[in-house]
Amino acid sequence: MKPESISEIRVTLAQEGRAELEEKKSVFIGHAKPVSTEEDALAYIKEQKRAFPDARHNVWAYRLQGDVVMRCSDDGEPQGSAGVPVLDAIRKSGVSDAVVVVTRYFGGILLGAGGLVRAYSRAAKLAIDAAQIVTCEPFCDLALTCSYADYQRYLAELPKFGATSPGADFAERVRMKICLRKAVLSDFVDRVREMSGGADRPEVVGERFDICRN
Repeated sequence: MKPESISEIRVTLAQEGRAELEEKKSVFIGHAKPVSTEEDALAYIKEQKRAFPDARHNVWAYRLQGDVVMRCSDDGEPQGSAGVPVLDAIRKSGVSDAVVVVTRYFGGILLGAGGLVRAYSRAAKLAIDAAQIVTCEPFCDLALTCSYADYQRYLAELPKFGATSPGADFAERVRMKICLRKAVLSDFVDRVREMSGGADRPEVVGERFDICRN
């Protein structure tokens, strides 16, 4: 079965991040994490609520597949003063496939709507920064069956395309495993066909997103 095609570049988070700030004795603890699905995002929100059961509020927001799926919750704060600012912080960062939860311990001093917006926005941004924003793009996993002599020649070509070979199966012929950016797939295929006189052709066996490493 032909793998599902993926073509766009994504900006997301490298890891889970945590940040904390205090505003007029209220403590805001932000957590940000990359997620793949809405189920993952909701599970993380529940996890943070269990971690801070005595907190006054656990405000959250997540954004998936660009603007395809976006959700947020004020969790008891005045409407529009918490969840929307957290979601806005995610959008302004350019990040997708991410969830942010900002936990608030009330310090006894009211912040007002404007103060809440600023505090939740800042806590969310700090958590996102701590999680490290990364750019991912589509990569292809290839299989290339060739002779032992051509195996060595193809290995020498891989660095020219920024490609790597995570392994190979050695039998009567060699079946190479190759990983490279989808953007250079066509050029690599053309080069293999040129070198083999059309005898060898890489087969796409999978596609995935990975962090761009220049």
